[in-house]
Amino acid sequence: MSYPPDPAAQEPGPVYPDPPYPGTPAPPYPGSAAPAPPYPGSAVPSPPYPGSAVPSPPYPGSAVPSPPYPGSAVPSPPYPGSAVPAPPYPGSAAPAPPYPGSAAPPPSYPETPAPPSHPGGAPQYPGAGAAPSYPAAPPAHPGVTPTYPNGPQPTATAPPYIPPQTPPAAPTPAAPPEAPAPDDLDYRHAGSRIHVAAHQRGADATAIGQLAIQVPGFLVSLAVVASFAVGILGTAMGWLVILAWLASGALVFHRPTELAFARHVMKLRAPLAEERARLEPVWREVTARAGIEAHTYELMVENSTDLNAVAAAGHVVGVTTYALNEIPSSNLAAVLAHELGHHTGGHAWTGLLGYWYSLPGRIAWAFMRGIARIAIRVASVFSLAATGMVYLFIGMFVIGGFVAAWYITVPLVAAPYLLAYVGRQGELRADRQAADLGFAPHLAQVLYHFQAQEDAVKAQASAQGRQLKEPGGLAKLLTTHPDNYTRLQALEPYLQLGR
Repeated sequence: MSYPPDPAAQEPGPVYPDPPYPGTPAPPYPGSAAPAPPYPGSAVPSPPYPGSAVPSPPYPGSAVPSPPYPGSAVPSPPYPGSAVPAPPYPGSAAPAPPYPGSAAPPPSYPETPAPPSHPGGAPQYPGAGAAPSYPAAPPAHPGVTPTYPNGPQPTATAPPYIPPQTPPAAPTPAAPPEAPAPDDLDYRHAGSRIHVAAHQRGADATAIGQLAIQVPGFLVSLAVVASFAVGILGTAMGWLVILAWLASGALVFHRPTELAFARHVMKLRAPLAEERARLEPVWREVTARAGIEAHTYELMVENSTDLNAVAAAGHVVGVTTYALNEIPSSNLAAVLAHELGHHTGGHAWTGLLGYWYSLPGRIAWAFMRGIARIAIRVASVFSLAATGMVYLFIGMFVIGGFVAAWYITVPLVAAPYLLAYVGRQGELRADRQAADLGFAPHLAQVLYHFQAQEDAVKAQASAQGRQLKEPGGLAKLLTTHPDNYTRLQALEPYLQLGR
């Protein structure tokens, strides 16, 4: 049986089904078994996207267009500059519909699976029951932060905040290194044969005088060591201790012991590579002029801001970092030549040897003075008469020592003043040694530097209303170095000769 053809069926064009009426179920979402709830109060299909002349395309697999969600004023706008809605992302079967009342979900990135369907059925819309429970959004594409045009970014899947990376500031150019001290030394022996003196180390009148002055102290020290050794250990062991103490003086020339003494007592250290590179050429020129082999002595450095040097024990020559880095090579050579004069004259080893052998006597004397102070303080607590008795006993003891053993007591009392005098003479002899090697004008420059420092300290004290205390008569006699003017006056003959 034939029916007349339907005029609508003969005309091409899309066929839109009738919109569902309120109270009837809506078509199911793609991939969802449960039917979607009806759109409340909606009698017409969803309006087209703003700015678009054609209606929004239906979701894949759906026969009807997607109606708007309740509570949303307008559907999601198209991408900027596009008149048609954005196409789905590659590899995604269908774009996930937005949830009511929430911002647009993040797009699916390539090579990432589509978000799973709603577990257990479609979510309930407003007015249809409890609040919906949405599944977790898929993870974002590694290393990519999505941007959402014309819409807020989701908070559920937003990546952790990364503070803006400011480019590192340009490094401040370091201050140019200080210019090294000028190398103005006349290396007259560079590359030539070095003559060798007959005696690498000696003992001049100053050194012999030091040893002679230390003899009384040595005898007192011997008595102290013998008394304790024999009294505590007995005769046999006591004499072994005495002999060992007498032989211990040879350690002054034992190089490892000297180096340990210089490191731990005098706070000297071995020079660094750069320091040695500056120090050794100057030292070789000084020793070449003196006829001394450079390896006879050990060069060491003291961390100090003072211009100074020292001759220690039998083989150590120390110089401060200031003298090494701040003064010209010619002045440094003059300072080293002065210290070499102490070694070749025997001042260094005789001074240390005399100090070592007089040390037990010094310790005993310091102990007795401590006992006397304690006795005076204890007596002063009781009465003035008790204090007077203590002073009387100490005075009688000292007088008895002068009367009974004046040949020991008098040299002991005079020894500090005599040693200071010999020390001043030794400084002048070392200056002459440096002048003989051709360093008189350079040594004079160093002495002028010392005097300028002293004058600056006095001027600063005077500007502050203070007056520096000058050493008195006896204090001047205990100084081991002559004043700068005395040393400059001793160099005058060499300066006039132009040496």
